[in-house]
Amino acid sequence: MDRNIEYRNGQMTMESVTMRQIAAAVGTPCYVYSAAGMERAYRRLEAAVLASKIPTTICFAVKANPNLAVINLFSKLGSGADVVSGGELERALRAGIAAERIVFSGVGKTRAEIARALEVGIGQFNVESPSELAMINRLAAAVNLVAPVVFRVNPDVDAATHAKISTGKKDNKFGIAIDEIPSLWQLALKLPNVKLLGLAVHIGSQINELGPSRQAFIKMRELVLNLRSQGAVIERLDLGGGLAISYRGEKTVAPEDFIALISEVIGDLGCQLILEPGRYLVGDSGVLLTEVLYRKSQSGREFAIVDAAMNDLMRPALYGSYHHIVPVAEAADGAPLTPFDIVGPICESTDSFTSGRELPPLAEGDLLAFLDAGAYGASMSNGYNSRPLVPEVMVKGDRFDVIRPRIGAEEFYKFDKLCNEC
Repeated sequence: MDRNIEYRNGQMTMESVTMRQIAAAVGTPCYVYSAAGMERAYRRLEAAVLASKIPTTICFAVKANPNLAVINLFSKLGSGADVVSGGELERALRAGIAAERIVFSGVGKTRAEIARALEVGIGQFNVESPSELAMINRLAAAVNLVAPVVFRVNPDVDAATHAKISTGKKDNKFGIAIDEIPSLWQLALKLPNVKLLGLAVHIGSQINELGPSRQAFIKMRELVLNLRSQGAVIERLDLGGGLAISYRGEKTVAPEDFIALISEVIGDLGCQLILEPGRYLVGDSGVLLTEVLYRKSQSGREFAIVDAAMNDLMRPALYGSYHHIVPVAEAADGAPLTPFDIVGPICESTDSFTSGRELPPLAEGDLLAFLDAGAYGASMSNGYNSRPLVPEVMVKGDRFDVIRPRIGAEEFYKFDKLCNEC
C-alpha cells in the first residue's frame, strides 16, 4: 500500500482518517485520495528534474484524474496541464492553471476546441496530422493570432505495455510518421499563422522499462539534429508521460532513472523540455471503497457481490487490469484465505473485478478497498444502468472533503426530455 495508506489499530487509514469514517459519512462506493501522496509523487519528480539542470515544465495529464481539486493541488505545486479535450481545457483553467502552461494534445481537436484554445492563449498545440496543422493555421488567421505548435512524432517504437495504451507504433492512430516530419516542417514554415516551436513524442502509458523510452529518445535526438542541419530552429521537446506505478508489486522505472536517461540522450540539445505525467502522480494515492452486499456459492465458486461496479471502475472490464483488493478491517494473523470472485451488480458478465482472488473471510456488510485506483478510475466512471455517479473524497491530514458528490437519478433526469410528439 501507499505509505499514506496503512492499517492502524486494525483499521485502514489514509493519512489520519479511517476508511470506515469516510464510508459512514459519504457512503459506498466512493473514491478516496491522499493529498499528501500526490504531493509526494510530484515533489519526487520535480527534485529529479531540478537535479538534471535541464529547464523542464511538468504538465499534469488531466485525463488521469480530472477532478478540479486534484488539478488545483498540482497547480499550487507549480504544475502545468496536458489536456486532450475542450472540457479538460476548461477544467484546467478553472482549477488555476495558467493558459500559457497548458499543452493541448489529441488527434481529434474540433474547430470549437481549437478556437477556444487560441482565445485563451494556451502554450502549445501538439499537432498530430497535416490536416490539423492546416485547420489551426486557418482558425488562427481568422482571429489574427499566431498559434504555438509542435509536431507529435510517431517514432514506431513498441512501448512494451498493454496494447490498448500503446501510442507510439506506426499502426497506432497517434502522431505523424517520423520520416514525414522534415517535409511537413518545411510546409509549416510557409504558414503565416503558426509558430513552430519543436517536437513531441509519447509512446504509451504504464511503461515498466527504460528500453523503449531510450529508443524513442534516440530517434528524437536524430530527428532534431537532422532538422537543425536543414536550418530548423527547435526550442522545445515534449517527451510525454508514461511513468508507471506498481499494481502487483512489480518493479517500475524510478523517476530519477527516467530523468537520467533524458539527460544522457537529450540533455545536450539545449531544448526546453515538457513532461506530462498522469498515472504516476495520482495512481497509488487513491482507493475505491466498496461494501460487500451479498455472499453467494455457486458451481464450486465463492462470489462476493459488492456495491461498486464496472461503471465506477472500468479498468478491469476494459483492460483486464489488476487492483489489489483488501479488507478495510485488518484480517487476523493466520486468517484462512478463500478464493473469491469479486463482482458488481451490473447486468453484464464483464462486471467482474477479479476471479479466484484469495482473500480472508468476507461477510455481508464488510468494506473492501481497491488500491491504486487514483488514475483512470473516477475519470472513466459513468452512469451505466442508471447508477449514481460515484463520489470523490480528498483526505488532507486529519480531515477530508467531498470533492465530487454522489450524482444520482434526480440530477440525471434533468437532462432528459420527453418527446411531446412521439
